[in-house]
Formats: sequence, C-alpha cells, structure tokens
Amino acid sequence: MPTLDAETVPVREQVPAVDGEPCVLIKLGEVVLKGKNREQFERRLADNVRLAVRPIARVDVIRRHGVFIVRTKDATAELVDRIAMRITDVMGIVWAHRAWRVGKDLASVERAALELMAGRTGSFAVRSRRRDKRFPMTSTELDRHIGGMINDAYGQPVRLKRPDHTLSIEVDRDEVFVFSGGLPGQGGLPVGMSGRGLVLMSGGIDSPVAAYRMMRRGLRVDFLHFSGMPFTGPESIYKAYALVRELDKFQGGSRLLVVPFGKAQQQIKTSGADKLAVIAQRRLMLRTGELVARRLKGATLITGDALGQVSSQTLTNITAQDDAVRMPILRPLIGMDKIEIMDQARRIKTLTISELPDEDCCSMLAPLGAETRAKLEDLHQIDKRLDVEELAEQLADSVQEHRPVYGDAG
Repeated sequence: MPTLDAETVPVREQVPAVDGEPCVLIKLGEVVLKGKNREQFERRLADNVRLAVRPIARVDVIRRHGVFIVRTKDATAELVDRIAMRITDVMGIVWAHRAWRVGKDLASVERAALELMAGRTGSFAVRSRRRDKRFPMTSTELDRHIGGMINDAYGQPVRLKRPDHTLSIEVDRDEVFVFSGGLPGQGGLPVGMSGRGLVLMSGGIDSPVAAYRMMRRGLRVDFLHFSGMPFTGPESIYKAYALVRELDKFQGGSRLLVVPFGKAQQQIKTSGADKLAVIAQRRLMLRTGELVARRLKGATLITGDALGQVSSQTLTNITAQDDAVRMPILRPLIGMDKIEIMDQARRIKTLTISELPDEDCCSMLAPLGAETRAKLEDLHQIDKRLDVEELAEQLADSVQEHRPVYGDAG
C-alpha cells in the first residue's frame, strides 16, 4: 500500500477554483497485471466504484489504459472531494486523485497549473505523463515549461527529489488532467473476483481484520456470529453488527447471520468434554459455518486464527479443527502477531469497536486448564455424544439475518 507523505494525507483541503471540470482520476494496481482476464477485473471494479459512491452521486466511470476517470453531472470541487474519499475504500484501487479535466491545449494546462500552485510554499516538482503521443510537447518539455512558469510566477524553488509539492499533468486521448497530491487506496483486487466466503465473526480484534484481508484479495464475504443467547445479553450481537457495518464500506451488501449458541454450549459443557470443551465448541462452530456457507453459495470459511496466539490455536488444535469440516478454512492472520493485527484493526477503524466490553460466548466455556494437544479420537467421541451433525443442522436453521449498511446509524 502507498506510503503517506505531506502530499498524500487524506485531508479535506480547500480546493482552488480552476477553469475546467473537477473529476477523480483512479490509478489501478494489481488489476493491470491480469493479462487476458483484465477486462473482467476492470468491469467488476468499475461496478464496485459506482455502487460505493451511489449514496453521494450518480457517476460515469470511464476506463482508459491503466486509469479510470470518474465524472458526475454538475460536479463541484467539494462533491468530487467526497467522491474521492469514498473511492479510497474500494478494493483494487491504489490512488484516487482529485483532478481537474482541462482542454488539450497548452494555455488550459498553464492556467490550471498556476491556480493549483497558488498560495503554496516550499519546493515543488512537475511530473508529466503523455499517454497521447500526438501532444506537441514531450513529458520532459512539459515539465520544464510548466515548472519554469510556476517558478517565475511564485518564486517557488524546483526540487526534483523529495519536493514539498508535486504537480502532476497527464495528457490523455481527449483531455489533460492536472492535479496535486492524491489519496492512497486499499490496493488488492476488486471484491467479488475471487468468489464468496463466510467469516466466523467474533466480537474480538482478529476476525474483522481477517475479513478485511480476504476482501482485499477479491473475496466477497458474509459474516456468521455465535451469540451466547439465551444465557447472555444481546451486547455481542450489537458489537458484531457495528463491526460488520464498518467493514461494509469495503464491499457493500454485507450480511450478518447470528446463531443463538448458548444452549449448544450448555450441551458441550455437560458432555464430559472438560479440557477439550473449547476445541469441541470450535469444531461445532465450523460445522455450522460450513452448512450456512453452502446455503449462501460460499466456497470457504475464514477465521481470525493466528498460530500460537491462544491454546486453541496451536498447530495440533488447528489441525483438529480442520478435521471437523470438508470445506477449506482460510486463516489470513496465521503468521501475524497481536501488535500487527491491532495496527491493521486501527487503520481500518475496527479496533475501538472490538475493544468495547461485551459478554462473549466463549467465556461461558472457559475451562480451568485448556488442552493444547487435542487428540482426534477423543474429539470424535465427544461428537458422537453430542450428535454434532444434527446439532449443527439445528443451529444453521436458527440463523437470524441482518443487513448492516456502512454509514447507516443502525
């Protein structure tokens, strides 16, 4: 992901008035490497952009080689600023530039450059890119001409390495785009290009980050939360709802499915599982998740497991959990430590929600000593006593669906 600097911090700065049309210029990342499949990836990304900004404005997304141009009717600088900020949450985008679309003539470029650099202090550099080679000036000639003009007008020194400000000029087929700075995007692949999966969503820090990382790889995800109801209050559901609502900004159309799990936990507790209770519970959750995922046309389960983080996440216990289902389980956090996970949770704005207090269903089954090397034969015996296949079916049938929407107060 791009590194923020003085020119890329996503602040709502005062945008000067320029004789041209404000628009958003989107730079793609990994999508441009897709070869014969690139057209399909770009169409999906364009659809995702339109869906994300629909509450703000109806937009046209114009695809050019390596860039998208986002335009809207009766655009103002302030409206385009809001659109650009929203676009940065769309997976598959590396940069969103708030640009001015001006005429394909030198005079229009000069006016826009002078307006954009007016009132700035410190050094600057001009970076031009000529996608249309018919333009009479080369990129280097345009850099020198516009840079000299700004220096003459404002006295700002030119510094080609690490300038305080960078003025970008991109000559396209029918117009020229002039902009300074940009907003970093999420990178990755467009959501929906890698299929569909189901996230086992606790109220903790890890599973929201796991969901984010899989959305960034193009997976559309639904969310399954196990509540301790009827033996706990609804707090964990509220928390899961808030987390999914925040994550919805990255994909839209998110679904949260809630399973009242308290009575099943009570059965596990009275089954003689003892130190294996947590692993038995995790296996039952995965079995239920597999049934729900198949009903939703999902092809994988996603968890927030990180190797060795807690007793249930030793290699032996993770292997014992995989044995419970036939569906593949993705664990995108498996090699991360807690500090790394918290840093990413903070960046995607789920950390403060995850840290809110609630009565997690897992606390109901916490034994005095947890088993770190679960044996499959012992777990299979517990499964038989519980009749886990029937129990998982009952749990899958009990799901309650919610539709958290990003930006909705709930």
